[in-house]
Amino acid sequence: MSTGPSLYRRHRPRTFGEVVGQEHVVRTLRNAVEQGKVHHAYLFVGARGTGKTSMAKILAACLNCEQGPTTEPCGRCESCTSIAAATSLDVIEMDAASNNSVDDIRDLRERVAYAPVSGRHKVYILDEAHMLSTQAWNAFLKTLEEPPTRTIFVLATTEPQKVLPTVADRCHRFDFGRPSISQVVTVLRRVSDQEEIEIDDHALALIARHATGSFRDALGTLEQLRTYKVGEAIAPSDVIAVVGVADDELLRAAIEAIAARDPAQALRTAAALADSGRDPGQVLRDLESYARELLAVQVLGELPIELRMTPERDQRVAQQAQSVSRSDVVRLLDLIAGALEATANGAQAQIQLELVLVKSAAPEVDPSTTALLARIERLEAGGVSVASEPQEQTAPGAPASVAPAAPDPAPQSGIDLDRALELWPAVVAQVRERNALLAALLAEARPTATGESELTLAFPAGAAFLRRKAEQEEHRRLAAEVWRGVSGCPLALRYELGDNDEHEDGAPALSGEELVRRFIEEFDAEELHEEDSEQREAQEG
Repeated sequence: MSTGPSLYRRHRPRTFGEVVGQEHVVRTLRNAVEQGKVHHAYLFVGARGTGKTSMAKILAACLNCEQGPTTEPCGRCESCTSIAAATSLDVIEMDAASNNSVDDIRDLRERVAYAPVSGRHKVYILDEAHMLSTQAWNAFLKTLEEPPTRTIFVLATTEPQKVLPTVADRCHRFDFGRPSISQVVTVLRRVSDQEEIEIDDHALALIARHATGSFRDALGTLEQLRTYKVGEAIAPSDVIAVVGVADDELLRAAIEAIAARDPAQALRTAAALADSGRDPGQVLRDLESYARELLAVQVLGELPIELRMTPERDQRVAQQAQSVSRSDVVRLLDLIAGALEATANGAQAQIQLELVLVKSAAPEVDPSTTALLARIERLEAGGVSVASEPQEQTAPGAPASVAPAAPDPAPQSGIDLDRALELWPAVVAQVRERNALLAALLAEARPTATGESELTLAFPAGAAFLRRKAEQEEHRRLAAEVWRGVSGCPLALRYELGDNDEHEDGAPALSGEELVRRFIEEFDAEELHEEDSEQREAQEG
């Protein structure tokens, strides 16, 4: 096993040809070197570990190589080796986080006046440039306005909005994008082969996913794994054990439970993830990434290049994307976003993970979510709002694009009784947000029939008072509006009395007096009798 500098230090790119990704930066800088038009100041912007400092050193080597200026520095001359080892007197690296005072910048201005020691150019690389104080920026501005000959500044930052605008205006800016998973895997495979580290592609893909677009982090994890498995092959289970990422098999199992509407299996999957020692917060983030991949396949028809890992895994993701509805994936992402916010505010991550999986597999536990699901599925199935048009019905949990094998050619209302019964709790829940009294009334009614233009709702036989209240114009209009929003079907609501005084579950009907009592308790209200009202009006008159 090699000793000395870290894997990242030993294998960082030394020439433009070794750079993976950032094609726009490489092409522009290569042309600038070839044409002798290198600018005196550059601003490199990008997330940590995306190669900003490495690119600055490649530019310095191109300009100072004994065979140059050249776009392919030799890597063997004194200038190239000293730049690679960070010992060159003509390439000065400064960390603005610890050298951000006016005095530090004044010292820099004094050194800038001296000519290069052995190379053609002096290159100053200022890392974390956004950490400079305003006073330091102002002191540095004069140098940028009138730079000494053969002096180049490269400012690297992760937060360009904090760079003084007058400084940024004098620099050529390059934005470094995060490398894709496949690009990180390419670098990991090259390094592991050179270092004779035995590791399979799936393990490399897991490392790349955990690195979230940072070459430096990915190579750091690879080095950690090599120490963990000295002289042995590194398997995916080793990556899972060391960095805590969730296994793809368990993520797939969670999606299968959601697609099958099996909350019990979803809860068992959450338990399996917990038993494996994975951090539940990280599992939520991994599940979010996996769901994002599924949604990308469903929308684009293929997995985008930046999300690809290995051909075998990519194919499994594409296959699973066909077995789960898009509405399920969207709802899962919404639930995960809420869970991550809750954990950030102190909630237990394991409980949040369990809630996400159970709610995703059993959307009926959340009426408002069921309503949203119904509307999305209806739109995806190509449904229309005209009641007389035939409608495709989508079974719960099935992909929205799957149509019935033998659709009924007869005119349909656009929604059947079973679906109306399923959606009614969601209607009551949304009405409750706008009118609690009406929601209490509608909770006593049950859909009994659907037609081309109306939905029939039955109250228990002894609930004539509730029926009359529900039929008031204001109440009827609000209920119909909410029904249409939930179901997508603009049906008129018709109320009737049933044949008995009990609900289907055997519970007694709610009387008018009981309704008033519940309303008073719920809102801490006061009941005004007719004589009280007349007396109050007389007093006010």
